[in-house]
Amino acid sequence: MDQTIQMAFRIALVWAMGFLIAVAVRALLPGDGGVNWPTATSAIFLSYRKVAYWTCILATLTVTVLVVVRAILADFGPAAGN
Repeated sequence: MDQTIQMAFRIALVWAMGFLIAVAVRALLPGDGGVNWPTATSAIFLSYRKVAYWTCILATLTVTVLVVVRAILADFGPAAGN
């Protein structure tokens, strides 16, 4: 039970920090700066602040998945039989 509570706190901390960083990055970067992604018919404008925001969110998801997988492996690993 202690590991479950510790994992829940870690995930909550990662999500909170991920959102705080994402919001800070989005607030600090200019909205008009970005890059044009060419397509067959036109170009798609990708704002730097939106790219940074979604990068932070995806990093948060990745860390969450890694923490959960590590907990699952610890439960079913060789030390689980003790």
